[in-house]
Amino acid sequence: MTDKKHPAIFLDRDGVIIKEKEYQSDPDNIEFIAGSIEALQNLSRGHLTVVISNQSGIARGYFSQEDVVIFHQALDKILRQEGVKISAWYICPHGPDDACPCRKPRPGMILQAARELPIDLEASWIVGDKSSDIATGNASGLRTILVRTGYAGNEPGAKAVRPDYSVDNLLAAAEIINNVSSGLGR
Repeated sequence: MTDKKHPAIFLDRDGVIIKEKEYQSDPDNIEFIAGSIEALQNLSRGHLTVVISNQSGIARGYFSQEDVVIFHQALDKILRQEGVKISAWYICPHGPDDACPCRKPRPGMILQAARELPIDLEASWIVGDKSSDIATGNASGLRTILVRTGYAGNEPGAKAVRPDYSVDNLLAAAEIINNVSSGLGR
């Protein structure tokens, strides 16, 4: 067993990888954002890729945790067919008023992943479409990228946070991450 740690890319699901659809749980309704599969193909070669997603639809009774597992299995199957390996999937099933330590903008899902996977947090990134994603990255010491897909940081109740980068989509985020990782950027 090795103690070698690897950089990770933490990704929000809805609005970053797939199109934002309120309280999405139907695997037959998956629509990828243009360029996201290509971006994931590029990122998963040199990084652990970890999806972290608030799923308050569970707490609200819109769908079950098992529905989310089935949705992620379907999404993962499509991605694997495209040569993408997601290292882990983490969700927070709680609502915004539950004060849960795993619900973004709190860093619980990232800290859990760092305990369970060989992650070098100092070399890791988070990519999201909401201010809560960026705040989670800031709380965890990650480099942050806000994508202008999904909510683009303008969700209801958005907090004033400053990402390290703001780009059009996950494909542009992957280019920045790969350039920085190879020494061509910041």
